[in-house]
Amino acid sequence: MKNKLTLLLLLFFCSHGISAKVMKTMNEPDSAYLFAYATDKNTHHNGLHFAWSIDGWNTWYAIGPEHRFLGSDYGTWGPQKRMLDPVVFQDKDGLWRCLFSVNEKDGVVANASSADLINWRPQSYPILTTAGNCGAIEVGYSTPKDEYCISWVSKTGTQQGVYGTTTKDFHSFTPVIELRDELYRINQRVRLLVDGKYQTGTIHKVSWQTIDELIKAHKMADYKRILHSEKMADDPTRFASLKPVQASITINPEQSKSISDMLIGIFFEDINYAADGGLYAELVQNRDFEYDPSDKKGSDPQWNSTKAWSLQGDAAAFTIDTINPIHANNPHYALLHVERVGAALVNEGFDGIPVKAGDKYIFSLFARNPQGKGGEVRVRVIDAQGKSCGEATVKCTSSTWKKQEVVITATRTATNATLELMPQSTGTLHFDMISLFPQKTFKGHRNGLRPDLAQTLADMKPRFIRFPGGCVAHGDGLDNMYRWKNTIGALEARKPQRNIWNYHQTAGLGYFEYFQFCEDIGAEPLPVLPAGVPCQNSSHGGHGQQCGIPMSEMQDYIQEVLDLIEWANGDAKSTWGKKRAEAGHPKPFNLKYIGIGNEDLISDVFEERYAMICKAVQAKYPEMIIIGTVGPFYEGSDYEEGWRIATELGLQMVDEHYYESPGWYIHNQQYYDRYDRSKPKVYLGEYAAHLPGRPSNIETSLAEALHLANVERNGDVVSLTSYAPLLAKEGNTQWTPDLIYFNNTEVKPTVDYYVQMLYGQNAGDTYIPSRMSLSDQSSAVTKRMVTSVVRDSRTGDYIVKMVNLLPVAVKTKLDLKPLGALAAEATYTVLSGRPNDKLAKPVTGTVSISDTLEGEVPAYSFCVLRVKSLR
Repeated sequence: MKNKLTLLLLLFFCSHGISAKVMKTMNEPDSAYLFAYATDKNTHHNGLHFAWSIDGWNTWYAIGPEHRFLGSDYGTWGPQKRMLDPVVFQDKDGLWRCLFSVNEKDGVVANASSADLINWRPQSYPILTTAGNCGAIEVGYSTPKDEYCISWVSKTGTQQGVYGTTTKDFHSFTPVIELRDELYRINQRVRLLVDGKYQTGTIHKVSWQTIDELIKAHKMADYKRILHSEKMADDPTRFASLKPVQASITINPEQSKSISDMLIGIFFEDINYAADGGLYAELVQNRDFEYDPSDKKGSDPQWNSTKAWSLQGDAAAFTIDTINPIHANNPHYALLHVERVGAALVNEGFDGIPVKAGDKYIFSLFARNPQGKGGEVRVRVIDAQGKSCGEATVKCTSSTWKKQEVVITATRTATNATLELMPQSTGTLHFDMISLFPQKTFKGHRNGLRPDLAQTLADMKPRFIRFPGGCVAHGDGLDNMYRWKNTIGALEARKPQRNIWNYHQTAGLGYFEYFQFCEDIGAEPLPVLPAGVPCQNSSHGGHGQQCGIPMSEMQDYIQEVLDLIEWANGDAKSTWGKKRAEAGHPKPFNLKYIGIGNEDLISDVFEERYAMICKAVQAKYPEMIIIGTVGPFYEGSDYEEGWRIATELGLQMVDEHYYESPGWYIHNQQYYDRYDRSKPKVYLGEYAAHLPGRPSNIETSLAEALHLANVERNGDVVSLTSYAPLLAKEGNTQWTPDLIYFNNTEVKPTVDYYVQMLYGQNAGDTYIPSRMSLSDQSSAVTKRMVTSVVRDSRTGDYIVKMVNLLPVAVKTKLDLKPLGALAAEATYTVLSGRPNDKLAKPVTGTVSISDTLEGEVPAYSFCVLRVKSLR
């Protein structure tokens, strides 16, 4: 009977012009009850959930049921980022707030706010007590006093007490006191049965529209998740009925527009041993004896000042001292005491030392001889079979630190050699900064770069290089922030430090070397400096939350940023320009770009310092292009707040980051078409197409090629892009996938690399719209065949890029007549393979052309046609 009545009502409303949507709204309640809670699943990492009920008691329907509307951003990844005991309430102004505990030890009450329970502003983490944690949080409000009381239970050992504070704005708080009586409590938590399990949370009576919007938000997120999870492995089913596809492409030069000629660059970060043991050509590991257990957070007891070193032979001792170092920035050095000649100090290198027969290697060290006699040391490179690959002798006779240097010519090739230092007399010698450096570096620079890796990067034709990171830049706590001044000057005076990715960085590859490499390959330098705050995921300093340089020290830090610009661009007679000249580069580097911040939490702590730095640079160097930060994702509170602040500060550009699935790139092709052209330009500083647990392959590379085609179309708003991460040493990765893998003797570019290379080598500065008509107009097909046409004004060449993500070839008819007189022959490059192909490489040839070019774009391929204009 009920179903009949519903049908009759539906017919009645439809016949009278009343839509089913209106009827549905009329049948819904005006209000219902909302339950806000967090579960203990995944050790409290799942965040804030909602459930709804009509009566607020008997039956509760979880929204999701596991959909997370808010997650904790407190602390490091992994064991932290937890949400316990959330309390959700509306403040006196109608703003929703969520307060929660972050763990069982820190005296922090996390605070987030939202107008709609869906979009949350950046979280803050006031430390309210150092005497225990803040658990079982309750919140109350006093109308007469116009203040809130936050109370909690603190546990310290076996002691437990109830404590509280008051606040008017959730930014400043009164001193914490122990509570004996309840204070105007209004948000007492209750236990309710949701999905068969009791949960603790808070109940609120809200409009049905509020609940409906939450349900829609979950459904939209679920819909996007399904779209973004599409994989080419499903293509045989998805395109089982697909017929051969034809494409007709018409080019329209009349609607051309100028685009950035800086689109393709590279982003270098010292992750995956990209610097020491990688791009930086030094062959000795722990040359400065500065490795420390803290580099790896104490996880490796063998990681200390003697790491990679060993003593061979009897009647000898190898120890570490700090009494009288070469420089305060390098306090540790080695003492080798020999009682009988034959003992040797041996270094294993970075997974071995590679040498090539006929090549020359510069051996150097700082030595001190307390006895003032003897001191001759034989230096040998020994292969895995114990055979010498080259040797020399140095004399260490000075009673004070003195640098010794000699060239060793390799007599045989070895991939896994060791370096051996054997004193030829008894006594004690002090050693530091022991180095074996190939003479053959990129462009022949002393203290330079590994040539094969550097050339692989140069082959991409990058227009800029961003350095020194990523997360390396803002560091793990205040003491770990990357300070550029520590990385210039004499190597023994540079300050090594722990790498945020849990190893050691010598700073041998420092700011001078970065700028020099940029100059060598014709790329603009783009240094990124901390915004006065370390990484919000820090585990050192700041109690697991984002902290900031004390305001009393901020002017000194701002001067440090300004000094960098003077060092790079100042006259050789200026204070910092002189230091650059003394390093061997009297001419300015002509720095144009500077990044401030790296995917930071856009908190009050961040915003205050960030604005101070940006305004100071704008005031002294108004020509400098400042690139701001908008967080680690393409949406969310950091993204929105970052854009707001950058717009208000009048910054020229912002740095966007996102790592997404191939499906995301397929279904977000209009992402940049919607951007406001009057706001700051975009630097897409970190991006990649990721398949969880799988390496780069044709599927990921074509998704990135597709995205770059759409970026070229929006090259008037997107100015720069760089894939990340760039380099990874096999067996030493903290992040995958990466663009280029390598070991001590081989460089292994991925298929993703070849997409970047083809875009870099075929960049343009004018975008020429084109219209493609496909024989199959279904959305699944049209989203997987994309064309981009650009012109390079330096050469006059026209470049047509075509990306085919379909499992079938597309027969194309390309009308070239609108481009005018063209050369009779063009170059044609194709990168193609099966979706899981990890070893595909581009193939290049030539093709004859006329007004119309007919051909075929292979299945799963990226094709580049380059033709010269005769005009």
